[in-house]
Amino acid sequence: MTAAVARRLLQAVMVMFAMTVIVFIAINVIGDPVDILISPDADQIERARVVQALGLDLPLWQQYLRFLWAALHGDLGESYVYNEPAIRVILQRLPATLELAVSAILIAIVVGVPLGLYAGLRPDGILSRVIMTVSILGFSLPTFWVGLVLIMFFGVQLGWLPSGGRGQTAELFGVQWAFLTKDGLAHLILPAVNLALFDACLILRLTRAGVAEVLPLDFVKFARAKGLRETRVIGVHVSKNIMIPVVTIIGLEFGSIVAFSVVTESVFSWPGMGKLIIDSINVLDRPIITAYLMAIVAFFVIINLVVDLTYTALDPRVRLQGEGP
Repeated sequence: MTAAVARRLLQAVMVMFAMTVIVFIAINVIGDPVDILISPDADQIERARVVQALGLDLPLWQQYLRFLWAALHGDLGESYVYNEPAIRVILQRLPATLELAVSAILIAIVVGVPLGLYAGLRPDGILSRVIMTVSILGFSLPTFWVGLVLIMFFGVQLGWLPSGGRGQTAELFGVQWAFLTKDGLAHLILPAVNLALFDACLILRLTRAGVAEVLPLDFVKFARAKGLRETRVIGVHVSKNIMIPVVTIIGLEFGSIVAFSVVTESVFSWPGMGKLIIDSINVLDRPIITAYLMAIVAFFVIINLVVDLTYTALDPRVRLQGEGP
């Protein structure tokens, strides 16, 4: 196990290195930050001074080496807009995005797994057919449209929930969290539900398919033949064997929620990383864009490692890549 984890960590380092190259090249081909940083009326001397200060007068390979050396020391540049280290700005917005992502994935699990189990155990029932039909709608409806509908119905027409912002927060471990206050929790509900809709439907359909595949197998028939209660058969024998693909999807979708919460954060004015990256792209704040992309890559690498390790906890027959039988 130790050797397998070491191999995965080495792969993670290689992925991070490859992504530094991709991110650096991609960032350097989109626009010229000098045009945004200086006044249109600035003369060529002022422009040349800014170019030199940013190191944009160096060859591209030298710019990359400087970027890589600084990144290894935790320096991803200083934001052109906020005049702070880019990684600090990202970390300031990270708790809001994590709070939203964790809430969304918990809603997706709590809704998707039980409904998927029910639909798989009673595939011909009317309620099961309704559940599967609704899940298709969940896949099909655009996130921004669902968000606007939620705002119009619950925020404007009924006035039950606030339609934007993060609300009041409270401090825990030196970080501000919205879910710790009643007002913050009310602000969290709509964006979390909007973000969870697609994943809840995905988990639901995957769980239903897993149940349909596992139920006819011999070990389930044998468990029932031994006289085990149906709740134990479903809760232990069936659920444990369908969890491997579900855990994979949950892990990857959690990363996707963090990375692609841009639409939801924009619709609900949620002050997280997604809204920050949109604002930074509009003003071509390269350090913020770079720090965001590198943070997302690191997040996905960590999630993939955790998912691989969870495999062996759920089913000892599953081995990490490269581990012997």
